[in-house]
Amino acid sequence: MKPTYYRTIFISDVHLGFSGCSAQYLLDFLRSTRCDTLYLVGDIIDIWQMKKRLYWPQAHNDVVRTILGKAKHGTRVIFVPGNHDEVLRDMDGTVLGNLEIRNEHIHTTKDGKRLLILHGDKFDAVVTSSRTTALIGSALYELLLKANTWVNYVRRKLGFSYWSLAAVLKHRVKQAVSYISNFEEALAYEAKRQKVDGLVCGHIHRAEITHIDDMLYLNCGDWVESCTALTEAHDGSLELIHWTDEVESLKRLSVAA
Repeated sequence: MKPTYYRTIFISDVHLGFSGCSAQYLLDFLRSTRCDTLYLVGDIIDIWQMKKRLYWPQAHNDVVRTILGKAKHGTRVIFVPGNHDEVLRDMDGTVLGNLEIRNEHIHTTKDGKRLLILHGDKFDAVVTSSRTTALIGSALYELLLKANTWVNYVRRKLGFSYWSLAAVLKHRVKQAVSYISNFEEALAYEAKRQKVDGLVCGHIHRAEITHIDDMLYLNCGDWVESCTALTEAHDGSLELIHWTDEVESLKRLSVAA
């Protein structure tokens, strides 16, 4: 099948090196798409997890090879590090062929919107105030994702599609909803301060396209729970792609054929 061609693709929170990473879904997505510019909006490599134990299956290696292959063949790749791969922030401004590392960047869409690109962790009060608390939260999140793996194993056996337990809890727990709202508002304020039209971020694993105080807020989501990417078409229009939904749709079409 011919790859879908976008002007720009934004992905974040892949967490390569973490057992919860949905690397195979991401590989499918990368092989099914082409773009002029690919933004890696932080937490692509989970160095926090790799310090605890080495986990690097072939699929994770294939993701890196595929991204580098795109850069080699003309795609501009801009890596904006997050808190889980923050060691790369010391390389801000480094350019290696078509691969660039930028702690922040401003992207201009085809229709002229200026978007601030940043991971977003520096606006997370938990991460910025206490690294220990953040690490504890990361460990609890890992346990939740392991539970999610078993839930989806049972769902597959019963013929149901992928479902994210962690995402449901985030949307329903009052404190989590309040945290997400505060995070989004803080980022919207920063975009307004920098006099841009909107922003693209990751970090909280919640894909979103919305307006906050007239500021366009765009979150790529993640490739642990939701398997989402933000795309810009050649006319400048922006869309969230939920890849697990796309895969399920293709499976149904294949069965129907």
